[in-house]
Amino acid sequence: MATNKIYSTGRRKTSIARVYLTPGTGKIVINKKPMDEYFRRQTLGLIIRQPLELVNQTGAVDIIAYVAGGGWTGQAGAVRHGIARALLKADAELRDVIKKAGFLTRDPRMKERKKYGLKAARRAPQFSKR
Repeated sequence: MATNKIYSTGRRKTSIARVYLTPGTGKIVINKKPMDEYFRRQTLGLIIRQPLELVNQTGAVDIIAYVAGGGWTGQAGAVRHGIARALLKADAELRDVIKKAGFLTRDPRMKERKKYGLKAARRAPQFSKR
């Protein structure tokens, strides 16, 4: 692993995460707060740590992430995507492992826009015969 900062971007739904990866002791800081303080749910912490645990880098790198937009789950997914991309920049040989786990794939699901003439994206006004 290189001694400099590695930058990557992760996205999910409307969330965008800017992730910096540096050699360190395993600290994860998100929006200038420790990960456990920012994401109070343990499941979100597990989602974020998945790429690190996959390549056995949990205690070897420090992560600083800035995330905006969306909700908690979307933000956690964006950070995971960013971490996976940063690990790939650090070591290109990890590509097969990370790709097979599905961490490099950007989740394209988004909220569908509302259409004119409808009450929501697909919800039509109630039908009345008279």
